[in-house]
Amino acid sequence: MNKLLIIGAFAIMVLAQWFVPAKMILDQETVLNSGTAYKFKTVPLDPNDPLRGKYISLRYEMNKAALVGNQDVDWDDPIFVYIKKDTEGFAVATKASATKLNTDQDYVLAKAQNKYADTVRFMLPFTRFYMEESKAYPAEILVRQANRDSLLANCYGLVYIKDDTAVLDDVFVNNKPIKEYVEAELKKNAGD
Repeated sequence: MNKLLIIGAFAIMVLAQWFVPAKMILDQETVLNSGTAYKFKTVPLDPNDPLRGKYISLRYEMNKAALVGNQDVDWDDPIFVYIKKDTEGFAVATKASATKLNTDQDYVLAKAQNKYADTVRFMLPFTRFYMEESKAYPAEILVRQANRDSLLANCYGLVYIKDDTAVLDDVFVNNKPIKEYVEAELKKNAGD
């Protein structure tokens, strides 16, 4: 009897270990397949910010919004940042709130950084784009160079948003996916 209980508990534990990651993957894929796509303009990073793994670090031009009402927000508080697309298809923050508003407008859950008068600065949740290890560092250098280019709209993150979930799908440089851009640059440099 005791042995049967142990085997049953072990089987439940194994199923749970498979269920949790499968559910996370399914949730992400659902957002990518049926969410709304937004382009978020990136801004230059500190060139001394080292690569901290197999990803490139991203910061976004959209980092502040008017705070609805007379709300108090502190550092790291979750806030709802409501967005729309501008004429070029890039995400623009229309307003922010410490509580969810009754509206059909898409939003991103962000972290408040500071508040000044009726404006709140925030950090978007999708600041890392994971890549194959051999391409991550060259990609970060290319993103940094593209952000310094005079065409500020030439580097952006494509993010899908659905309900409370935002998924960074890809990073684009000159409207080309970063992986393709890095491969082309590496081939070009290998030929030199």
